[in-house]
Amino acid sequence: MLETLRKIVQEVNAAPDLESVLDVIVRRVQRAMRTDVCSIYLIDRQRERYVLMATQGLNQKSVGQVSLSLDEGVVGMVGQRAEPINLEDAAVHSAFTYLKGTGEKKFHAFLGVPIIHHRTLLGVLVVQQKLIRKFDESEEAFMVTMSAQLAGVIAHAEATGSILQISDHTKTESDRKFEGVSGCIGVAIGPAVVMTPLADLDGVPDRKIEDVKAEVAKFKSALAQVRRDIKRVGRSLAKRLRSEERELFDVYIRMLDDNALAGEIIAHIKEGSWAQGALRQVIGEHVQQFSMMDDPYLRERATDIRDLGRRMLTCLQESGPSLSEIEFPENTILVADELTPAMLGEVPTEKLIGLLSVHGSGNSHAAILARSMGIPTVMGVVDLPYTRIEGLNVILDGYSGRVFVNPSEDLSQCYQDIIREENEVNAGLEGLKELPAETTDGYRMPLWVNTGLITDVARSLERGAEGIGLYRTEIPFMIRDFFPSEQDQMETYRKQLEAFAPRPVTMRTLDIGGDKPLPYFPIEEDNPFLGWRGIRVTLDHPEIFLVQIRAMLRAAEGLDNLRIMLPMVTSVHEVDESKKLIAQAVDELREEGHIINQPLIGVMVEVPAAVYQVRRFARRVDFISVGSNDLTQYLLAVDRNNPRVASLYVPYHPAVLKALQFIVHEAHKENVSVSICGEMAADPGGAILLMAMGYDVLSMNATNLPKVKFALRGISFDRARELLNQIIVMDDVDKIHMMLRNTLKELGLGQLTRPAIPD
Repeated sequence: MLETLRKIVQEVNAAPDLESVLDVIVRRVQRAMRTDVCSIYLIDRQRERYVLMATQGLNQKSVGQVSLSLDEGVVGMVGQRAEPINLEDAAVHSAFTYLKGTGEKKFHAFLGVPIIHHRTLLGVLVVQQKLIRKFDESEEAFMVTMSAQLAGVIAHAEATGSILQISDHTKTESDRKFEGVSGCIGVAIGPAVVMTPLADLDGVPDRKIEDVKAEVAKFKSALAQVRRDIKRVGRSLAKRLRSEERELFDVYIRMLDDNALAGEIIAHIKEGSWAQGALRQVIGEHVQQFSMMDDPYLRERATDIRDLGRRMLTCLQESGPSLSEIEFPENTILVADELTPAMLGEVPTEKLIGLLSVHGSGNSHAAILARSMGIPTVMGVVDLPYTRIEGLNVILDGYSGRVFVNPSEDLSQCYQDIIREENEVNAGLEGLKELPAETTDGYRMPLWVNTGLITDVARSLERGAEGIGLYRTEIPFMIRDFFPSEQDQMETYRKQLEAFAPRPVTMRTLDIGGDKPLPYFPIEEDNPFLGWRGIRVTLDHPEIFLVQIRAMLRAAEGLDNLRIMLPMVTSVHEVDESKKLIAQAVDELREEGHIINQPLIGVMVEVPAAVYQVRRFARRVDFISVGSNDLTQYLLAVDRNNPRVASLYVPYHPAVLKALQFIVHEAHKENVSVSICGEMAADPGGAILLMAMGYDVLSMNATNLPKVKFALRGISFDRARELLNQIIVMDDVDKIHMMLRNTLKELGLGQLTRPAIPD
């Protein structure tokens, strides 16, 4: 059964559209189950009915014509119960409804299983037989397995089909909605520009071209280059390979013949597709065909074809314009399969207004950087067929995590109104720059910023930041092709320290691993968030750690506003070892003639183990800083980069609030200051709670700083304490959110809550 399942899924994945997907499913399942009928009923959301969308065994004329209400018939019962229903004679069941015109009267045995994707019921998969009998357990298990496997494919095919209709200018369908999670609040409206990763065939978007002749010539040039490369490699290896192995290179050359792959690709180009898109389509079709073959030798040829495709794509990308030469449209919304920090710097900032990532979550590193830049962002839009939306108009709703493709005029106007309201609120906050974050009863709350890019500095100072609570030193490492030298690092750090002097600048030592890999220092692990990351890496590589510490100390010479922070600490041994290396760097630089003062040293509390050792850490360091993003992730066992569980990542979870309160109380017992630099501090409601808990400093992205300051200036410290006392005993996250929103509205701070978003 497993091999049958594999083949069906492969064939389904190769199908070009929803109709083909459904047709493959009913034909292959009916054959595999040896039943008389296999049918698929999908829910039409507008009509709120099940519609027969494909069948093998019933009257084909009834497809698309026959429908049931959501509570009608045995099909409706399967959906309502969200579980399989197995009947030996469906016709005698009280829920049975005969569907006229289908010819199902002669069938008795019935097995229906729900098709569910991310808790959303899509439809029902049904098999029927003339015999009066119950399907056995193995048959039922196969159907459940098949439904679970195909749910995502059907959801994606539905979405792709809607995009294809939009792309076809003869269609009028609009307002296609896709759900993700918020990466950065705000709204953006503009054309989608899809960023294609190098040599990634699956990531190539669809694009239309006008100059077919030039595009064919470009492809033929890349083709000739690949042929030359393969022949050269074949010649260089000729003496070391047997004759049958050398023949593989001849097979490659024949595949590239004009009558084979190349001819098909050129035919697609002549139909108006750009060369890279035509290449992706043809290679994909051939890979799928070979992958489904029974013969192991032929099945392996799929790998050869994909390799050829990657080689041709690389040549096409090298012959194309560089990123610096691309003309990005005004109001660009950058779209990628997975946003990376490097991508953010590839579009002129004056033209970039929104970011959209198919993978990742609202708390991935790319999303955190987007927030620091103040760019509306939606992450984890896993069902979006992103390669099909190049050039289409998009609404990106960073409040609700929704994306609308080809929005109607009415919907566009609703969101234009929200953008106008946002601008009015932001304009009203500009006058707060020189004012302190002081409550109505005189309690002073220092507000610092999280930075990573040099552009963050000016933005932070413009918004009245009083210091840097987290400088992400990994950013300069991530945008290079090799480890930066001590001098390079020193010059980068000096700019941050000088710009903020005499205000404090907290520099986190290199924090790589998890969702922050370096391209030139890959860390391949099955579970990177529980693996080699943060201080674990740098203590294992003191040559990297010492160079960075020396660069920080040299950068702070004469300024003395440096604070060094250690990430991902789980034991006092790591703190002691790090302090010893920092002392070594101080001594070395002093011996070299530098005037170096001992910097303040602190640790980040990011894991549960650190929560219960805060007092021990506090006796060894000068300050404690809470990284609430990672702490929330580890406390709740939720991978913050996984959109499937993004809804479970809730900063206001009662366990998280209890842990945050415990940390600050423990640190204050040792008279050590405590800051917090996670995204919770950037939320006006969260900032009020953290202030009430006793945090000494709140650090956040520069974009949200004015809103947080406005919120703190609109409440008394006593009222904040009352609110905390009410919330800390609550056990429902939704009720906590509601209380925070209602409190902000009662205080006249309603404009800081999420705007009314159209449904």
